[in-house]
Amino acid sequence: MKDRPYHHGDLAAALLTHAEETLREKGAGALSLRELARDLGVSPAAPSRHFRTKQALLDALALAGFERLDQAVSVSLEDAGSSFVERLDAAARAYVGFAVDNPALLDLMYSVPYGQQPHASLNTRPQAWSDQVLELIADGQRSGTVRQGPMERIAIPVFAALHGYANIIVRGTLSPEVTVHGLDDVIAAILRGCEPR
Repeated sequence: MKDRPYHHGDLAAALLTHAEETLREKGAGALSLRELARDLGVSPAAPSRHFRTKQALLDALALAGFERLDQAVSVSLEDAGSSFVERLDAAARAYVGFAVDNPALLDLMYSVPYGQQPHASLNTRPQAWSDQVLELIADGQRSGTVRQGPMERIAIPVFAALHGYANIIVRGTLSPEVTVHGLDDVIAAILRGCEPR
């Protein structure tokens, strides 16, 4: 039997791509560095040069997910108008769109196994996309469109509403008739909550 090669071009990228496919189809529990190596045609030891443990691979996958989410929100804001309403609407739709398209990845991004410490870079990454929302809120406060107060207290209901709505959609809890206008209604409620009092 011929030994499998140790090298594989950009093995780290190939492992992440294949791991995300497995995550989407079978869940995080089905991920195995040994099986990924076999599927990619490399030696069982090859993945350990990039990811020493399965958790390291999951952390890298979550980090890549946050980077894609940040990018999706950034692109949506580039194409949005200049008002707070238009920009929040664009960011909200980008977040929910990403969540609905990548439910298993989003779940991984926001979960830390009990008793484990996430990779250090994951401690700051979840804040990156939310920093964009905080910046939107700050701009809205400066223009008088958003009520005054600590930005985090205004942002938490925004995030909770979007994340909660995305989870409801992913789990198929709502009927198609409700989902047609569901996100519009959630965004309208968020905007009412942000209005000056």
